Amino acid sequence: MSETIVKLSAAEVARLIDHTLLKPDATRAQIETLCAEARTHHFGAVCVNGTHVPLARHALEDSGVKVAAVVGFPLGAMSSDAKRYETEAAVDDGAQEIDLVLSLGRLKDGDDAFVLRELRDVVEAADERPVKVILETCLLTEAEKIRACRLVVESGAHFVKTSTGFSSGGATAADVQLMRATVGPDFGIKASGGIRDAATAQAMIAAGATRLGTSSGVAIVQGWPA
Repeated sequence: MSETIVKLSAAEVARLIDHTLLKPDATRAQIETLCAEARTHHFGAVCVNGTHVPLARHALEDSGVKVAAVVGFPLGAMSSDAKRYETEAAVDDGAQEIDLVLSLGRLKDGDDAFVLRELRDVVEAADERPVKVILETCLLTEAEKIRACRLVVESGAHFVKTSTGFSSGGATAADVQLMRATVGPDFGIKASGGIRDAATAQAMIAAGATRLGTSSGVAIVQGWPA
């Protein structure tokens, strides 16, 4: 474990957690429970689908916990106009952060101009709110991950993010290390997908993650070493 991790308290780790529920069958009661847990443990944010943003914003009013909405989720393959509109709608409903899925096919085609334009459109629509761009690293080569990271930085977004949690793999320490080496020391990195316990969370932070997307936030902070 790195010295940085040793110095983090459970409360400090909690502020790095985006407490997440993105299942398509998530109910109102489950979102309310998610938000109640976020209040109790002082998580940094909750991350929900757009339809749940108004409920989450109401449930977390005056809590200090932010509401993040996913956009283009989980495939990233819809039109750029749809992503921009979805961002605007989420902001109107009270979202304070945006987690956007990159256009993976366009990246693989080498259409970097399209990818960059789309990212900039969403950043503009988010109106200075943090934008986290999901790369879905399990579907990309190392060279594609590097290109994607560079485009995200150039776009004016604020984070690169590993995964949706809905594809063939989640976050790995190796991918987080590669992302950190590419984006530099100060850019945001969100590790998400398969982070279910304190040991995995520690590994991701040690590798360079500054946010953790997980549905196991409670287990992580309760299992965090004193």
